[in-house]
Amino acid sequence: MAILPFRPSAQKRFQRLVQPHLTALHSFAYRLTGNLQDAEDLVQDVVVKLYPRLNELESVDQLRPWLNRVLYRQFIDSVRKKGRQADRPVSELMEADSQSDWLDSQRSDDQSPELELNKERLGPMLDRALEQMSPDQRTLLLLHDVDGWRQEDVAEVLGVPIGTVKSRLHRSRAALRRHLQLAVEPDDDSGRLEH
Repeated sequence: MAILPFRPSAQKRFQRLVQPHLTALHSFAYRLTGNLQDAEDLVQDVVVKLYPRLNELESVDQLRPWLNRVLYRQFIDSVRKKGRQADRPVSELMEADSQSDWLDSQRSDDQSPELELNKERLGPMLDRALEQMSPDQRTLLLLHDVDGWRQEDVAEVLGVPIGTVKSRLHRSRAALRRHLQLAVEPDDDSGRLEH
């Protein structure tokens, strides 16, 4: 009797391919949705959608960027379907430890009360500025500037050329600067003290 070559079940093959990427997918989904439950639902939708496409998954050379692209497209489809935008404050985007590390990195040698006050105002001001931006601009800034994704990876996930990512990133940063300038320098003079 000849021994038949053993081939793991489809479920085990799928799990072996996708399992190492689930934490990163969940993190990316959370960045996009801003909500733990919505992130879990988004990852689950992607996994359910991909399970029947096991053969295609097995043929992908670099699975992580490919999975991120599928997740991003699923997110865009779900936003369009629901007719709503997913917003969330930047202060929730970073865990408390990493947020304090980031703020600590902004310190100068002079820890004046004015500097401390400015740091306390920075988080909410940045939140409001990001809320006023389009979801595409916000996502791009969060992926590249907050999460530290390389421009090449962002381009692959978004399915656009790297030149497009560079120009959109430049425009998004300029828009963020404008929003922050408006927050710091209000149009009216009512807040100024006269001597």
